[in-house]
Amino acid sequence: MNEMDEMDETAGTGEANRPDRPDTPLPARTARRVEKQTRRRERVPLRIRFRRTRGRRLRLLLYAFLALLATLCAAAVTAYHLTPIPKPHPETVTQSTVFLDTDGSYLGRRGPVDRQDVPLSAVPRHVQEAVIAAENRSFRTDSGISPKAIARAALATLTGGEPQGGSTITQQYVKNALLSPERSLSRKAREAIVAIKLDRTRGKDEILEGYLNTVYFGRGAAGIQSAARNYFGVDARNLTVAQGAALASIVNIPSYYEKAGSDPKVTAKLENRWEWVLDAMAASGSITARERTAARFPAFRFYPPGETEGQRQYLIDVAAKEAADRLGITEDQLASGGYSVTTTFDLALQDSAAQRVQEHPGGKGGVRVHTAVVGMVPGDGAVRLLYGGSDYARQPFNDAVSGAVEAGTALEPFGAVREADEPLRALLRTPAPTPLNLASVYATLAADGRYAAPYTVARITREGRTVYRASPDVRRVLGEKEALMAGARTGAVPTPVAVGPAEAGLFTTGGAGGGITRRTVWTTGYDARLALTVALFADRAGGKKGTTAPAQLPNVPPPVEFAQGVAAGIWGAATQGGAKGGSKDGSKGAGGG
Repeated sequence: MNEMDEMDETAGTGEANRPDRPDTPLPARTARRVEKQTRRRERVPLRIRFRRTRGRRLRLLLYAFLALLATLCAAAVTAYHLTPIPKPHPETVTQSTVFLDTDGSYLGRRGPVDRQDVPLSAVPRHVQEAVIAAENRSFRTDSGISPKAIARAALATLTGGEPQGGSTITQQYVKNALLSPERSLSRKAREAIVAIKLDRTRGKDEILEGYLNTVYFGRGAAGIQSAARNYFGVDARNLTVAQGAALASIVNIPSYYEKAGSDPKVTAKLENRWEWVLDAMAASGSITARERTAARFPAFRFYPPGETEGQRQYLIDVAAKEAADRLGITEDQLASGGYSVTTTFDLALQDSAAQRVQEHPGGKGGVRVHTAVVGMVPGDGAVRLLYGGSDYARQPFNDAVSGAVEAGTALEPFGAVREADEPLRALLRTPAPTPLNLASVYATLAADGRYAAPYTVARITREGRTVYRASPDVRRVLGEKEALMAGARTGAVPTPVAVGPAEAGLFTTGGAGGGITRRTVWTTGYDARLALTVALFADRAGGKKGTTAPAQLPNVPPPVEFAQGVAAGIWGAATQGGAKGGSKDGSKGAGGG
């Protein structure tokens, strides 16, 4: 073997015996060393190994968090674009129709919801700022939601603390008017999305107007206009600083605070919140320090009101029917149409009549005494007074417009009238005219033979626009000479000075039945300003169920004296205050005729 061959063999033998070759067994010593190193690695403490891998794990968590955040943001953006702004619920756009007297005083309403929209311009700035101070002080600058308020409310819920309001005015409007009232996380999330979207697409004033017209104030009132009337008897535009702050305070717990003024505990609690709202307004500059100092806790209308609202429902019944007829719609459509109906009635005169009539003790032995009072403007027809009964709940039948009065001697002065045009001719032939018809007949004498058709609706408006204005229907039905002769035959005498005003009208009294068996007594007074009729009649249950039969009027108090006393008292109240012979705008009659 040569030298070169020996070298190749030696090299091959050395490579084959290297310990790192997998197919070659390690020497025992090397194997033991490797085994010890392996054991040492296995015995490394967990915390050390945890520390060694902490950076890698933090990076993984960061990546996972960023991925989750990106997913949530993408979901939020998608939800924002896919969530539309809903249309308002039908009940939030349904409005009631309100009835006002001739001076604009609130008479009552008709409709399923006590709500009437008003533009924000009709709500005083101090009332707007009071609501913002009470409900959402960041309203003018927030994005529709308040993360701080939401977090505060969530924390209070989790810790069992006092409940906190987490909703902005925008969110409350969305919840009240646009979404369902269910309580769920999905609805709350949708509420927030819609609130943000609403804030980005609508002006703050538009949102505030919608909120003020839909938020519930208690006492059945939805919206600031109905609340102003139900709590203070005024329109929203006439609310004072003190009244506005009180209504803003009520929004927090309306079902509790609605008893303010009648429940001392509730009133005291509301006054504390009212002070807090005013302090916030003063701090923000919404009111001056002088206005804050001058503010006094307001007086509230009594609550709950009587179910019958006295006898005003009689007035509303008549006016509602007439208003619906004038507009050519049904009474149901009128009730939910958001109209304002200005009537011809004088509430002060109406209340005076109710007080005097209810002094009658009533009948005995099943006899019911009915008193009807009608007052109207001669030569115009505007009905100022219409007393149809003492309790609408017990007797919805209106004695003034539907009660039949036995004519008796009531129409005797017209017996010699030879030429009378319609409708007076038909009225004179009626054996049992209603008190309203009887008053219109004598108003014709007061107007020198001109008959004016009675009416109770002077004007109807909707959203500030006049949709109807009355035009008195006046026609000559008697010549002046015939009217003068009929007036002379009435035997009318001046109002007794003891109970009437210095400027007296002419009064005539008659009835059906004689002596102590009178079944009907009426008395009528008239001059150029007012024709007033008071009628008393009695009935008892008839032989068949649901029927009645005429009855004798009780003699205590004497029916003639009672009727004359009521008429004289009402006449004094009407003429001393200046009987309203024209409309609110100063023209004679609603139509200026």
